[in-house]
Amino acid sequence: MTGVPTSYSRVTLSRIMNQADVNLYGTVHGGVIMKFIDDAAGAAAARHAGGNAVTASIDEIVLSIPVRVGDLVHAKAQVNWVGRTSMEIGVRVLAERWNEAGTEPLPVATAYLVFVHVDAEGKPQPIRPVIIEDAVDAQRQREAEIRREHRLSRREAIKASREG
Repeated sequence: MTGVPTSYSRVTLSRIMNQADVNLYGTVHGGVIMKFIDDAAGAAAARHAGGNAVTASIDEIVLSIPVRVGDLVHAKAQVNWVGRTSMEIGVRVLAERWNEAGTEPLPVATAYLVFVHVDAEGKPQPIRPVIIEDAVDAQRQREAEIRREHRLSRREAIKASREG
C-alpha cells in the first residue's frame, strides 16, 4: 500500500461552546471536551484510513484549563503512528475566550487515541502507512511507539495478574 503524509490526516474542528455544554460548576463539562476530542480524532483517522475507523482506546486525556460558555474551541488532530490495522491520533484542544478578542488561543487539553480501520462488518483492515514529513512528526511517532509499548506491557501484566 502507498503511504500518505502526516499532513493529509490533519483536521481542525471548531465550535462555540454554549449553555447546553455547562456542568454544575458553570464551565464546559469535561465529557463535552472528550467527545469533541473523539470527533476530531475520528475525522483524522477516517481521512488517513480512507474509510471507516473506530475508537479502540483512549490512551490519555489531559484537561488543562476550564472552558467557558461562549469560548470558540478548536480541536486539532493528526495521525502520529500507524501499525497494521491500528493508528494513534494525537489531539490538541485550544480555546479562544469570547471576551478576549485578539489574544492567543489557550491550550485546553491534549489526548492520544487509538483507532482501528474496519470494513463495513467491523472487521479490522490493513491500513496504509504514514509518511513522516518533518522532525516534529518523527518525534510524535517515537512517542507514540513508547505509548504503544506501555499499552501492550500493561495489558500483559494485567492478564498475568488475573491468571494467578
